[in-house]
Amino acid sequence: MNYRILKVAVAVLAIGILCGCGEYNKLLKGNDYELKYTKAFEYYEAKKYDKALALFEQIMPIYKGLDKGEKVMYYFTMTNYLVKDYYSAGYYFRKFCQTYPHSEYNEQAMYMGAYCYYLDSPKSSLDQESTNLAINELEMFLSKYPDTQKKDSCNILLDELRLKLQTKSYDNAYLYYKLGYLKAASISLRNSLDEFPDSPYREDILYYIPKSLYQYAENSVPDKKFERYQDASVNLNTYIKSYPNGKYIRDVEKMKKDVDTKLKAYN
Repeated sequence: MNYRILKVAVAVLAIGILCGCGEYNKLLKGNDYELKYTKAFEYYEAKKYDKALALFEQIMPIYKGLDKGEKVMYYFTMTNYLVKDYYSAGYYFRKFCQTYPHSEYNEQAMYMGAYCYYLDSPKSSLDQESTNLAINELEMFLSKYPDTQKKDSCNILLDELRLKLQTKSYDNAYLYYKLGYLKAASISLRNSLDEFPDSPYREDILYYIPKSLYQYAENSVPDKKFERYQDASVNLNTYIKSYPNGKYIRDVEKMKKDVDTKLKAYN
């Protein structure tokens, strides 16, 4: 008996779901935009974001330029965020601010746009388009709203994003060293430090630049060794002055002693 009741309950539930889907599909295909407007917000409040998103997308062009258009675009954009399409949400939040620069939602929208790009930012080894977009949007947000309550949060996000760029820059440069492209390594490491002078990898960079140059000189043809040892010597001195008690100091002093001996021999 209980099994039969369960079967009936499941069947009734399935019919209800099918009817609900049928009504929703009919709503999507219909031309009653006021009803779509009402139902979009009902689905949004019920946290049925996929259904709300499709309806908002349909009605957004209809209400553009009208009183309801601002609200529709904002909630359409928020729905993109809630379904975790962060790149699209970031794009539409930025577009919202451009379309409605005096909106009551503007500050929140501008912050959310930057935050969405932050959420879309991948690990440092991957392409950093979203990372750069997030940094630009956060900096513009702080410039426009310097007294915002989100100031501390923005600065925390910025620090994290900048570290990601610094890490990618250092890792890319260090990869040249690992692969044995010593001249390219010294150039890339120097470029990394020029771009990020406050890099947390500064000591490592100031170590691997002369180390690359030292090994490059060691492997050079005889008539190139002197000038390359000189270049290595200058950069070894830079490390010693910057980090006299650094973690690489013993190796640096050992290389420096060898370089000085060889330079004296050339002289």
